Amino acid sequence: MENEKVCQLGRAVIETEAKMIGQMADRIGASFALACEYLHNCKGRIAVIGVGKSGHIGKKIAATFASTGSPAFFIHPGEARHGDIGMLTKSDVILALSNSGESEEILFILPFIKRLDLPLITLTGKPLSTLAKAATINIDVSVEKEACPLGLAPTSSTTAALVMGDALAMALLDTRGFTENDFALSHPGGTLGRRLLLRVHEIMHENDSVPIVPHHANLKEALVEMTRKKLGMTTIISQEGELIGVFTDGDVRRAFDNHADIQKTQIQEVMSKNPKTIPSHTLAAEALTIMETYKITSLIVINELKHPVGIIHIHDILRAGVV
Repeated sequence: MENEKVCQLGRAVIETEAKMIGQMADRIGASFALACEYLHNCKGRIAVIGVGKSGHIGKKIAATFASTGSPAFFIHPGEARHGDIGMLTKSDVILALSNSGESEEILFILPFIKRLDLPLITLTGKPLSTLAKAATINIDVSVEKEACPLGLAPTSSTTAALVMGDALAMALLDTRGFTENDFALSHPGGTLGRRLLLRVHEIMHENDSVPIVPHHANLKEALVEMTRKKLGMTTIISQEGELIGVFTDGDVRRAFDNHADIQKTQIQEVMSKNPKTIPSHTLAAEALTIMETYKITSLIVINELKHPVGIIHIHDILRAGVV
């Protein structure tokens, strides 16, 4: 295998597909806008149909629709003729993919689609094909050249269909006013969902797990509290229960460097004032950003009375899979 020849071929494939994709922008017009209108007004689901490589692309397009606010599913035309056609309802819209526009499996179920009187949007490479002519709306996704050196394997054509599907999905996303929070609700199990949904109060240490000592406590009492709660710090509160400081492992080292007496030294003399705090409803991802900005490992969670009600540690955020 000649490395340079292989690299040249790889570059040629990418360049060819990029050129063909660039031509798709010129296909965005009246048909695209009308297709978006049908999809937006769909009261049921978008049923995406395709066979072969177009089927694989169709599955991805259906998944993109579904995750961005447009309920959708993929139906294989071969299975549709054996019962899966029953998945369709009179409220659905069909999106069919076929580069040739002559896929036998899709053409076979066309009469059933017509019988249900469903809007049929097609992405085809041949505007004069049987499927394109039968469509309510056809969007031209033809390409001049496949990236395959033999000109046979679907490459540029499948990429063009995928790009047009993404264009439809993103146009609908914007039209529906789909937000980051909506996206997170569709992806609750992923890192992105956790970044956009998980809040501090869901993972913070609270109640008896929060290290707290009064301002008049001595250094020894603070050390005992830190050891017992195992968070490497303790909060210090005023007589009214308000947070007035924090005492961390770093403060311990500084206190001993200054030869502080653990029995006689009051914690308020060696604590750090104005510690970083955060409300409990804050996103965990935002808490992580604050920790990274100030190079700290914990944040004190306070309520509206400025009472410490929780501690969130960087390890809590990492365990939750926010990053």
